[in-house]
Order: sequence, then structure tokens, then C-alpha cells
Amino acid sequence: MGGRRLRVLGIDPGLTRCGVGVVDVAPDRSARLVHVGVVRSAADARIEKRLKLIAAGIRAVLEEYDPDVVAVERVFAQNNRNTVMGTAQASGIALLLAAEHGIPADTHTPTEVKAAITGYGGADKRQVQTMVARILRLDALPTPRTPPTRSRSPCATPGAAARRSRPRPGARSPRASGPGPTRNGSPDGDARVGRTNVRTLT
Repeated sequence: MGGRRLRVLGIDPGLTRCGVGVVDVAPDRSARLVHVGVVRSAADARIEKRLKLIAAGIRAVLEEYDPDVVAVERVFAQNNRNTVMGTAQASGIALLLAAEHGIPADTHTPTEVKAAITGYGGADKRQVQTMVARILRLDALPTPRTPPTRSRSPCATPGAAARRSRPRPGARSPRASGPGPTRNGSPDGDARVGRTNVRTLT
């Protein structure tokens, strides 16, 4: 990491709920939670509108938090074809936006993430939550403010992303002009990133 902190944006892709988490990883591999939230789109909206909202939400996080690397959960086999298609589409949006911003990106399977966090790829949700809280020094297990959103973006943990980061490109693409979306809204009136109720220890 060259003596400086590495800022990682982790993305848990999905169309209805796309989890995002920003973590700063220090040279000693300690980590600090910077931001966690969920980008949402309505299940009954047209697919192009949903993808636009997901893109707007991720773009807002990229521009506000300026990560050094992006880690995206890799699509894995599911019985529900519509679910896996939506996850793959959201994942593609995330990877495209990383490329447009000149940020290195990588993908990780849930098993890889669990192994990096707990040392065991078959860990259950509670075990992962416990280790995330310990690594990020949270005063409670991470839980969503509005169920049933996911509690974290697991790829944002240091073990899953920092060790496989690549050198930052020398220059980035220009940021999009115009008002753009924020956590509180967008020109479309729908894009938003909701925060979850996690607090760091002081």
C-alpha cells in the first residue's frame, strides 16, 4: 500500500437492493468503516430505468468517496434465473463505472469473501457479521435500518480486496457534468443511497 491507506469500495450487486460499502485499509491492515448504504430500485420499474438508478447511486458513491479500488461480488449459480440475471446486470454496471472512473476493479465469490473474513469459506451469516464488526471495530453487529436489506457489502473488507489491489492508473476519466445524483435524491427523483444503522467505536 506504499505507506498510505487504501480506500476500497465494495459492491454487493442487485437490482432491487445494491449494497455499497467504503472502507479505509491502513498499511498495518487495520480497517475503518467510512460509509455503508443501499442503492434501491422499484421491482415494478422498467429494466432500463432500474439500471439507470443503480448506476446513478453507484456513481454518486464513487464521486463522493473517491475509492482507490472497487471490489464486486461475483455472480454465482442460483435457481432463480431472474435473480441471477439482475445481479449480473448490476455487476456489469458497477464494473463499467469503475472503468469509466479509471479505478481498478476485481470480483470475488461469496466463498472467497467469507474465507478472507473468517478463515472459512462456509461461514454462516452470523459468523461473517461478527467478524465484520470486529475488523471494523463496530459497537454492534451490522444490521440494516430497513429490512430486508443486506447488512453490509462484504467485498469491502480488507482481506477480500486490499491484498489483490493493483496500482492506481495515473489519470482518471473526467467526471460527468451536470447536477448528478446524491444520497438524498437525483434529477430523476428516485436514485438514493440509504444508510444502515452501524456506528464505529470512538
